[in-house]
Amino acid sequence: MPTRLAPAKINLTLHVTGRRDDGYHDLDSLVVFADLGDLLTLDPGAPPGLRITGPLAAGVPTGQENLVARAARLIGASDAALTLEKHLPAAAGMGGGSSDAAAALHLCAEARGLPLPSTAALMSLGADLPVCLAAPAPCRMRARGDIVEPLGPLPRLGLLIVNPGLPLATPAVFSALERRDNPPMPGSLPAWTDAGAFCDWLAAMRNDLEAPARRLLPEIDTLLDEIAARPGCRLARMTGSGATCFGLFTDPGALRDAARELRALGRFVAATEILDPSAQLTRATT
Repeated sequence: MPTRLAPAKINLTLHVTGRRDDGYHDLDSLVVFADLGDLLTLDPGAPPGLRITGPLAAGVPTGQENLVARAARLIGASDAALTLEKHLPAAAGMGGGSSDAAAALHLCAEARGLPLPSTAALMSLGADLPVCLAAPAPCRMRARGDIVEPLGPLPRLGLLIVNPGLPLATPAVFSALERRDNPPMPGSLPAWTDAGAFCDWLAAMRNDLEAPARRLLPEIDTLLDEIAARPGCRLARMTGSGATCFGLFTDPGALRDAARELRALGRFVAATEILDPSAQLTRATT
């Protein structure tokens, strides 16, 4: 049976550059994917439907509103038997549902010889679908999320991912945004020579949703301070609309130490790295 990793999406930058007449926001974001995520399995011999398992399955919708089920219907595979093994916290700013849906689209397309949906069709499932379908390649995501430019390999970096275990609604974060016409990233991105230069450049960029999220959920302040204080942390930032935060590390030992120290606080903590664009996400299982 084919199984595919649905990797966590991490917004290294997230610039909100405008608000459109339809209510959507224009974004400019540098997106990478982490070497961890949910697992999605397609079982051609099982009865149709969606089954949710895994350590973080509690509270995940199992009905037709689940993005995996919606993705299967979109591609014409509503009779598929899919099992979603949840390892990422839900509604955490890591694009988990969108990545799960993208994995379902890839599995169904490959198994049944179906074409992948158009970008316009993908947007009906959510603004993160186009970039998640491009995983594991690092990407620049612009406009509503419908303009996705895959990038070449980035300098190798370790990722410390921490979620405080507290809810934070995306609409509330956008509503609390004080300015919606912020500057984008440079038109042409630099050719980073090493991980240090990349981290220095990222530090001059932003996540424009971080400030409103910190006002709504002050625990994010504490979390970012804790991550930034770990020896070897090159950058601490929130991803997406929160509440998950991350730290970038160049020293694997320092990354492991930081994860061990923060795990004592009882949060979701993962020490991983940015996925290489050549990584294989699909594997055969029995």
